[in-house]
Amino acid sequence: MSARSPIAAHSDARRARTLITPEGLALPIAIAPLASRAGALIIDVMIIFFGLIVFQLAIYWIADGVLGGTQFDPNRMSEAAIEFLGILVALFVFCTWYGYFLVQELGPRGATLGKRAVGIRIAARGGARLTPEAVIARNLLRDIEIFYPLITLLVLVIVGDRGEPVGMLGWVVTGWFGLFLLFPFFNRDRLRAGDIVAGTWVVERPRAKLGSVLSAQGAAAAEGASDVTGVRYDFGEAELSIYGEKELQTLERMLRESPDEALAAAHAAICRKIGWNPGAGDERAFLEAFYAQLRAKLEADMRFGKRKADKFS
Repeated sequence: MSARSPIAAHSDARRARTLITPEGLALPIAIAPLASRAGALIIDVMIIFFGLIVFQLAIYWIADGVLGGTQFDPNRMSEAAIEFLGILVALFVFCTWYGYFLVQELGPRGATLGKRAVGIRIAARGGARLTPEAVIARNLLRDIEIFYPLITLLVLVIVGDRGEPVGMLGWVVTGWFGLFLLFPFFNRDRLRAGDIVAGTWVVERPRAKLGSVLSAQGAAAAEGASDVTGVRYDFGEAELSIYGEKELQTLERMLRESPDEALAAAHAAICRKIGWNPGAGDERAFLEAFYAQLRAKLEADMRFGKRKADKFS
């Protein structure tokens, strides 16, 4: 396996950040590259565009089949009927455009299909929960930053080709587009205006690597018994019911990647939450046992059709 180049390592170091969760846990993250963000947006726009084309063709095909052979001739529709259909199409496009981003980014993955394809997601800065208000704000601002000036420039080009005067409006719109386009290059976290207003940032989504199963290591494999102190950690239904799948995934990631200081913080946070005071010095064994028993409980619940997405559900 070849070693990573110094330039790549330096780039990763510049994008490295630490996210503090509401429980006070420090998680290492990386700011998403601008190229990945641009690629994700292109993929999403193409999905929406081709989806709308397929929908329109399907509507025409269905209408032709339903109206064919009847007294209703689509070619003889009144202007009022045509305007009404135009309004319906505009509403559908509006709902599709904003619903595509809102529904997916408010989901547990925090990412659209395009973002998932390139391995990035959005998150709230400061460790807070990602709210609908934040997602709505950043998506509305995207139109002001990118699509409105692009559409305006396209219209001005068409008007100019017809010989009509455009004046300084073209330069104004170009400056508007260029200002927002270059905005992420002039701040440390590569935030666009929508991210600043919404309090969000775009981070890399860690790709899972095949590794040893945590439930077969340490205290998890020894049925909660510590290799260091010999203490057996056994958690009851009340303690394990506090957390859900999201917290389980966070704990697994910390056990694989985080240093001892971060594990100590996680240990303290969980102990405060469940009302335990086991003392210090055996944090990893405690967390391994808690992880194994929480995972077993969630898997057992899922077999009976019960799911707990996170501690808030």
